[in-house]
Amino acid sequence: MIIDSTSGRPIYIQIAEWMETEILNDNFKADDKVYSQYQLAEMFTINPATAAKGLNVLTDENILYGKRGLGKFVTQEAKAIIIDKRKNEKLKGLLEEVALEAGRLHVSDEELITMLHHAIEEHKGDGA
Repeated sequence: MIIDSTSGRPIYIQIAEWMETEILNDNFKADDKVYSQYQLAEMFTINPATAAKGLNVLTDENILYGKRGLGKFVTQEAKAIIIDKRKNEKLKGLLEEVALEAGRLHVSDEELITMLHHAIEEHKGDGA
C-alpha cells in the first residue's frame, strides 16, 4: 500500500483501513499481534504518532485490543466488525452515489442491474 498524502483523507484513516484489509485478507487472524506504531511508521515513512492514531481508531472500534507492554492484537470479532462497517458505511455510500448518478443519467433499474452484474463478473476473484 502506498499512502496518498494528496487524497484529502487523513493518513491515520488510510493506515486503519489498510490494517482492516489485512485482517479481511487473513494476513492477521484473531489474537495475532499486529504491527507496532514504529513498524508502521517505518513501512510507510510516516510519523509514529500518526501510525499510533490509526491503531487507536481500530482499538476504539474493538477491532484491536492492547496488552500492556506487548502491543496490539486482533480481537475475536474483528473480521465481523469490519465486514459490518464496510457494508453499512462504505458499500452503502458507494451504492447511493451510483443510484444518484444513474438517476441523473436516466439509467433504468434494469440497465443498472445489468451493469452491476457485468462488473461483478469482471471482478470475480479480485477481492478475495
